[in-house]
Amino acid sequence: MNNKWNKVIYKIWSPIYDKFFNSGSFLNSRKIIFHEKPFNSEQKILFVGVGTGADLELINHYELDITAIDYSPEMLNKAKNKFINTSIQFLEMDAQQMNFMDDHFDIVVGSLILSVVPNANKCFDEMVRVLKKDGEIIIFDKFSPKGKKPSLFKKTIRPLIRVLGTDIGLNFEELLETQKIKLRIKENAPIMFNGMYRKIVLTK
Repeated sequence: MNNKWNKVIYKIWSPIYDKFFNSGSFLNSRKIIFHEKPFNSEQKILFVGVGTGADLELINHYELDITAIDYSPEMLNKAKNKFINTSIQFLEMDAQQMNFMDDHFDIVVGSLILSVVPNANKCFDEMVRVLKKDGEIIIFDKFSPKGKKPSLFKKTIRPLIRVLGTDIGLNFEELLETQKIKLRIKENAPIMFNGMYRKIVLTK
C-alpha cells in the first residue's frame, strides 16, 4: 500500500463504503464504542481517518470541538455532506504526517485506520504525538491475535489483501512496543468477529 494507491482504492470505495462498514456488525460495534464514551464541550477531539463520518453519526457532535481528517477527498466529501450545518472542521490530511502541534487534542479516535494506512507505525506515532498528556486514544480496528503467529494461508494472502487497501496481519502489541512515549492500556477488548476486531483505549 502507498498513499497514491490508497486514494485510488478509497475513491472506488466511497460510494458504497457505508453499506459495508456502517451497517450490521460494524454499526453495532461503533454504537457500543461511542455510546460508552461521553464527550464534553471542553475537550478538543480528533477523528483520524474519519472516512464517511460513520463514527460522527453516533455522537452528540453539535456542542463538541471536533476536527476530522481523511486522506481521501471522496471519503471526506461524503462526511462533509452529512454534517453541513455543524462546527466540525473537516481537513484533507495524511494521518502519517499530521499538521497539528504536539499535545494538541484531549481525545484522538482512530477507527479502521491503522490497518489501512501504508505505515501503521507512523500513523500511531502521530496519534500519540498530537495527544495531550493524560489524554485518551480510542482505537477500533482489526489486529492479529496476541501471541499467535499467523497461519501459512494468512501469510500467503496478506500481500494480496494489502493491495486491496487493508492489512489483515497488523499486530497491536508489536505496534505498542515500538512507541517511545509510555502509554497505559485502559481497555483492550474483543468487539467483533471472535476478537479479530478490538476496542482499545490508551492514555498518555
